[in-house]
Amino acid sequence: MSEYIIETKNLTKTYDIGQSVANLSIHVRKGRTYGLLGRNGAGKTTTMKMLLGLIKPTDGEVLIWGRPLFGNEKEILPRVGSIIEAPGFYPNLTATENLYIFATLRGVVNCHVIKDALDIVGLPYGDKKVFSQYSLGMKQRLGIALAIMHNPELLILDEPMNGLDPIGIAELRSFLRQLCDEKGKTILVSSHTLSEISLLADDIGIIDKGILLEEQSLAKVYTCEDSLEEHFKRITGGEGIA
Repeated sequence: MSEYIIETKNLTKTYDIGQSVANLSIHVRKGRTYGLLGRNGAGKTTTMKMLLGLIKPTDGEVLIWGRPLFGNEKEILPRVGSIIEAPGFYPNLTATENLYIFATLRGVVNCHVIKDALDIVGLPYGDKKVFSQYSLGMKQRLGIALAIMHNPELLILDEPMNGLDPIGIAELRSFLRQLCDEKGKTILVSSHTLSEISLLADDIGIIDKGILLEEQSLAKVYTCEDSLEEHFKRITGGEGIA
């Protein structure tokens, strides 16, 4: 059995305008948090969409739990929770009503499951406010509740801290670390916020213009007496992340 929960082999996605991801080979180990770092437009979201079967690669392979993703989606994806861009919630329904619909579709209808997910992200159960009245931060919290509601073994989160205030970011960071350290979950999180990933991740991959420039443990970065920001600049040969 593979030691990696996620492994890609020369993963490539080409569009008419050029390559979005080129020969990407990443390795996400069980029970660890992996930070995929890159500027906006670096290929992070495209990579995550391929890992979830939302778009097919032009070339290369995605292995999850040692099995090819494509052809085994029905067995693999129910064990995965994700946030990719903006979740498609119904604007005229409350958080509880929205989660109930998704829980029904997943076959995990249970009021306790929905309430627990909302409690974790700090949203009230049974509240009358509808989704269209939510702030950006509240919408992001609801997306996280949806991602964790079915107790997945693997979380794939694309910029989950977008829209959260500093307190919300700290709470989410603490929650993700708890999931990893105490519950044994494996987490892949993309970000362009280096300061937050430096406090969250065990391992990092740096992607720039669709190419993986480096993959290593965060501890090794710090043995070089670099901050993550300094390390990113040196590896990418440019300015800090934007």
